[in-house]
Amino acid sequence: MNPLNPKKLLLSKWTAVRPVGKDKHFLVAYVVPAPEDAAEKIEWVDIEAIFSRNTRRVAWRELQNEEVWKQGWV
Repeated sequence: MNPLNPKKLLLSKWTAVRPVGKDKHFLVAYVVPAPEDAAEKIEWVDIEAIFSRNTRRVAWRELQNEEVWKQGWV
């Protein structure tokens, strides 16, 4: 997997390896704290399911775990 750049996470696309319900494809909707605040490091991202529009918060480094997430829409 390519290394993740936390500044380019916003609006990136992700696929869950093991979907829950009908939620398989996700979009990073919000980065916590906002990327404009350079003093603080990014810790969390809010990902939004494309199908159901449900949002959940995950640690941004969890997206690097290839057993859980794949980058892009596969």
